[in-house]
Amino acid sequence: MAVNLIDDVNSKFSYSAGLDFAGTCFSLGTEGVNLTLVQTLTIVKLSPNAQCIIYHISLLCISHNISWKPKQQSPPQHDETLVYNQEWLSSLPKEKGIIVDYTYQYQGFWYSPLGLQGLIDCQQHFRARKNDVFLVTAPKSGTTWMKAILYALVNRQNHPPHQAHHPLRKNTPHQLVPFFETTKPSEYDSLFVDSSSRIFGCHFPIISLPKSITEADADGSANVKIVYLCRDIRDTFLSLFHFANNASLRPSPISLEETFHFFCRGTTTGGPIWEQILGYWKESLERPDKVLFMRYEELKSEPRAQIRRLAQFLGKPFSPEEENSEMIDDILSLCSFGNMSKLQVNNTGHLVPGLSNSSFFRNGQVGEGNKCLTAEMAAQLDQITEEKFRGSGLVL
Repeated sequence: MAVNLIDDVNSKFSYSAGLDFAGTCFSLGTEGVNLTLVQTLTIVKLSPNAQCIIYHISLLCISHNISWKPKQQSPPQHDETLVYNQEWLSSLPKEKGIIVDYTYQYQGFWYSPLGLQGLIDCQQHFRARKNDVFLVTAPKSGTTWMKAILYALVNRQNHPPHQAHHPLRKNTPHQLVPFFETTKPSEYDSLFVDSSSRIFGCHFPIISLPKSITEADADGSANVKIVYLCRDIRDTFLSLFHFANNASLRPSPISLEETFHFFCRGTTTGGPIWEQILGYWKESLERPDKVLFMRYEELKSEPRAQIRRLAQFLGKPFSPEEENSEMIDDILSLCSFGNMSKLQVNNTGHLVPGLSNSSFFRNGQVGEGNKCLTAEMAAQLDQITEEKFRGSGLVL
C-alpha cells in the first residue's frame, strides 16, 4: 500500500512541485520534510514551507485508506512580511495557463499574477468579521449566478427582490460581491455600505484562506460562513475553454486540446481543481456549520430546495410569510440568466482591463461537456476524477 501511495504521489505532484518521491522512506527535496511510509504515514519533520505539500498528500491518503499522524498538522503559514513584486513572482514555479498566458504556483496551487496579488493582500491584511460570508468556487462553476443569489438572499429585507431599483439591476454581481482577487485592502469595508453583510467571492483553496476566516476567534468570527459551489468536471472544463477565448486576457486564442492539457495538469486558476474541491468537501464534513458544500447541478434541478438550504445555513431562513409571498421565486426570477443577461450594466464595462462584464454571462447547461469532448478526453477526465476522489465519499 505504501508503494502504491508513492507511485500515486509521483504521478500527481512531481511535475508541479519538482519533487522525487521514490523509495519507502523519502524526503521532499529542499522543503525539509522526511516521511516514513508504512501502514501508517508518520511525518518526522515538517517545515512551514512544506505544509501545503503535506496537505496534498493527506488527500491522497484518503483515497488509499491510509491513516497518518503528523507531528504538526496545520495549513501553510502565511508570510506577513512577504512583498509581492516581480522579483518574487519570477522566483515561483511557472506554467502555461488557460485564462491567462502564465500561472504561478504558490502554496501548492496555481494563480494568475492578479489573483496571486489578491491572495497575498488578503492573507496579510484581511480580518473577518461576524456575519461575513465567503463564496468560493473553481472558475466557471456558477460563480456569477451564485453571487447574485447570495446578495439577493442576504439583503432581501432591505432590498426586496421585486424592487424596481434593486441593486442587482444597477450593479453587476461582481460589484456587489467582489472577488478578493480584484479587491484592494482599502476596499474591504468601503464596498459594502449598502449590504447587511460583507460577501466576498474567490477561487482560493481552503488552506490559503486567511486564518480569521477559517478559525473561530474571540471577535465573533465563529459566525463567518463559507459557501463552496462546485460543478461537474467536464462541464467546468468546457465552460473554462469558452471563457478563456471570450475574454481578452490571453495574447492569442487557446485550442480545446491545449486547454485540456493544462486543465489535466492542474495549472488553472485556483487549481488543481480536484484538490480544491476535495479540500472544501473534507472541511464541510468536519465542520458543516462553517462550510456549506453545494452542487451547481442541484441548484439547477431543485433551485427552491437549494436556496432554502442556503438560507438555513446562513442563519436567515425564510419565514412562513416569505414562503407565502413567493419570496424564493422572486429571488430566482431576479437572478435568472434571462433577466441578468439582458441588463445594461452586465453588457457594458469591464471587471478589469481585458475582462468585459458580458463575458461572465454564458448560459451553461448541465451535461454540455459530454457533447464537445472526444471519447478519449472524457475517459481521461473521468479517470483522474475517480482517482482523486476515491475513498472520500464525494461523487461529481
